[in-house]
Amino acid sequence: MELTNAVALVTGANRGLGRHLAEQLVRRGAKVYAAARRPETVDLAGVVPLRLDVTDEESVRAAARIASDATLLVNNAGISTGNPLLSGDLDAVRLEMETNFFGPLVVTRAFAPVIENNGGGAVLNVLSVLSWFHPAGLGSYAAAKAAAWAQTDAAREELAPRGITVSALHVAYMDTDMAARVPAEQKVDPAEVAAQALDGIEKGLPEILADDVTRQVKQGLSGAPTPA
Repeated sequence: MELTNAVALVTGANRGLGRHLAEQLVRRGAKVYAAARRPETVDLAGVVPLRLDVTDEESVRAAARIASDATLLVNNAGISTGNPLLSGDLDAVRLEMETNFFGPLVVTRAFAPVIENNGGGAVLNVLSVLSWFHPAGLGSYAAAKAAAWAQTDAAREELAPRGITVSALHVAYMDTDMAARVPAEQKVDPAEVAAQALDGIEKGLPEILADDVTRQVKQGLSGAPTPA
């Protein structure tokens, strides 16, 4: 997909990776709807701030009506509550699934007809190395991202006949607010991750592995689970 003159909607575009994706899309010549629950927090030049809460279906439908010229959807918005599945707060587990799985599903369902009507395009789902690696302390987040990985693969097959490619971005810790407590040497630059993601969209890659940790974990998927 050629990003020059594309029309992109990026969820969670007010900070972190989403902000870098929106900024770099503008630099590549795209029109960008920078979506956030509070659009007044979007401070990027050259974008169209847009209210969108992925857990609020009416706001998603309203955004799809406004961004009716979209050809690229970037499902970036997400949360991490740091909850284990069994001993953690069950409402937090549900919130992560609602945000990280049902959120991109609802947004994709709303924007797939828009993209199709505009001649086709692409969807990028921001996933995680924890789609494949499931530590107990982050069980809630890992379970939601694993489900989002399955969603991405199924959506790719379903949307291909409609002229829409679907790419998955998998990445470990980035230097963003979500990973603030992680030592700096373990984190990668979100600007570099954004560049890799956009290059992958242009090449039509179904999967983009943004760092060495993620590539190593992916290579180990065929091995037997490690005993606890």
